[in-house]
Amino acid sequence: MILNEIQAQAAQVPEQIALQGAQTQLSYAALAKEITRVSSALMTLTPQASVALALDNSPAWIVLDLAILAAAWTNVPVPAFFSATQKQHAILDAGVSLVLTDTPAVWLGLFPEAALVAEWQVADKMVTVLRVQAHDRAAPVAKITYTSGTTGAPKGVCLSEDHMWEVASSIRALVKPGHDDCHFCVLPLATLLENVAGVYASLISGTTVVVYSCEAVGFSGSQFDIFKLYRGLQASQATTAILIPELLRALVACLQAGQLALAQLRFVAVGGAKVAPELLLQAHALGLPVYEGYGLSECASVVTLNTPLANQPGSIGQPLPHVQLRVDSHGELWVKGAIYAGYMAADGTITEPALDVDGYLPTGDLAYQDAEGHWILSGRKKNLFITSFGRNVSPEWVETTLIQQAGLLQACVFGEARPYNVAVVVLAPQASQAQVAQGIARANQGLPDYAQVGDVIYAKQPFTPQNGQLTANGRLKRDVIAAAYAAEINALYEGISA
Repeated sequence: MILNEIQAQAAQVPEQIALQGAQTQLSYAALAKEITRVSSALMTLTPQASVALALDNSPAWIVLDLAILAAAWTNVPVPAFFSATQKQHAILDAGVSLVLTDTPAVWLGLFPEAALVAEWQVADKMVTVLRVQAHDRAAPVAKITYTSGTTGAPKGVCLSEDHMWEVASSIRALVKPGHDDCHFCVLPLATLLENVAGVYASLISGTTVVVYSCEAVGFSGSQFDIFKLYRGLQASQATTAILIPELLRALVACLQAGQLALAQLRFVAVGGAKVAPELLLQAHALGLPVYEGYGLSECASVVTLNTPLANQPGSIGQPLPHVQLRVDSHGELWVKGAIYAGYMAADGTITEPALDVDGYLPTGDLAYQDAEGHWILSGRKKNLFITSFGRNVSPEWVETTLIQQAGLLQACVFGEARPYNVAVVVLAPQASQAQVAQGIARANQGLPDYAQVGDVIYAKQPFTPQNGQLTANGRLKRDVIAAAYAAEINALYEGISA
């Protein structure tokens, strides 16, 4: 499937550049050979294993990922943004015995008893192999991806190659990447969205994948340098990319500030969290061909996607060719297609997913379908709160309305068992509190009284993955934000100043 398609590209267009890094590049013929070489090297260590892939973005990451797949081992990508506790949990939970890394000192600090097994040169990058557990154990799946969650114990989502192939091939059918395209990797490769919908969909199509380090793309600690991303997209002449909403917002601001349009781009997918329709419209006005999508790790990433032929800003688009959707009587969205094998259990087994009799999985998202067939999310079922007047409020609905207003970058709304709703907001640079107050007043005019924002708290800092208030994909971690501003929120309801 995935590997067979890459081999087919190597036979058809052997000299086509498959991977382009900062210092190295591999043609499709060279990529196929490197996958075989590294896969053979892996199998000299042990017949089977669960292995953690813990490298920065690079051509080497992709080669190792595909070599692990070729060896029929289990790959456990570990994001750099995970905390030490989350990294240790993923290793122990998945039964990982070998860690492939470009930061051995970090992993020796987490596992002091680890032994150095080998050092390999892979796609011009030095990769260290560490043994962190004595016994090798391979799960009957190709990949275990750990969702960041809100705790130190993320869940391991178990996926087969079939699951990932279904998504990659559906993306290929809709986006139609080809030999003239260039996909620019923006997100960490350890995230399923970039790994499957970005890299796999591109490589099975004979597209060039440009992959630089996360720092070179713009990620640096708790900050993001949008000009590095802009320059990377421009210099590489990228035609496709995947963004999360906050990166799209920053790129729009960059272009509004006077940077030249990125005319070569033809398809930019935006996902990971709900996108404000106004932001999409602003992007299109600036020539950015952005299309919102929706997905779940439990469905190997993308489930629905807007496309140039079927685009409705504010919706999550229509299901991929392999996907079926339905909504239950409570408004919850259920999905069928590329459903994961289950979650990794502590005893090494895989717990089966809770499907209905027809094989549909509950997503936990509230959704409905418009007259044209586009699907629209209205919030998370678990986030729905009930005010003290007995009204149900989906905070995402209110937040999306708020961040369409000038001066507001982020908002997190609370109101469970309260007489009115409070929003913790992040201001745009140079925005005044008076401007924000006017924006909230405008937003309230379009909301029913029970959903309106009665008071506001100005956040001390933006919500980011680094401060734990945002997931890597851009979703609000409501419990963390609530805890950070608990005193201020309670003070408002008590009628005193914090």
